[in-house]
Amino acid sequence: MVEKAGETETAVFKIHIKGSVNDVWREITKTHEVQKAMFDSQLHTDGLVPGGVVCMRSADGKYTAVVGKILQIEEPRIFSQTFRFTTYDDPECIITYELESVDGGVDFTLTCTNMAVGTKSTKQMKQGGNHIVKTLKAVVETGKPSFGVRMLYGMFKLLGPLMSPKKALSENWPLPS
Repeated sequence: MVEKAGETETAVFKIHIKGSVNDVWREITKTHEVQKAMFDSQLHTDGLVPGGVVCMRSADGKYTAVVGKILQIEEPRIFSQTFRFTTYDDPECIITYELESVDGGVDFTLTCTNMAVGTKSTKQMKQGGNHIVKTLKAVVETGKPSFGVRMLYGMFKLLGPLMSPKKALSENWPLPS
């Protein structure tokens, strides 16, 4: 679902995941291994607390695709942060993950708010949202992404160094000391 309100858009992606709320929470907040649902990126942070800086980096750590700051974190229900692609000069938006434990699993919602209308970031967010929720479901329920997603990630790994701009090098996006 996408809603436009003036100069910004909101996109909401929902899915039911057969698993525990703790398993889903772990997948979206883990920091010491890649997050298969998040385009095989690894979350780097100076702390999973409000105000903490977050960077989504390639598995090898050489490139940073996303930067932001944690706005709200209530384990295991809500994780909200600002979000900006490092390769675009678009304004940041806000992404919020909400988890609700229900009979038979978890209702998971990814909400992207404050997305600037007509930007490359907004286009990517609307495309990426479906990928994230579907892949998160597969990872929690089966332990791995679908075959097609694994193939896509393999292509990213091969082509990433050739296609990633220098602007995205992690040395340009350090975490605070």
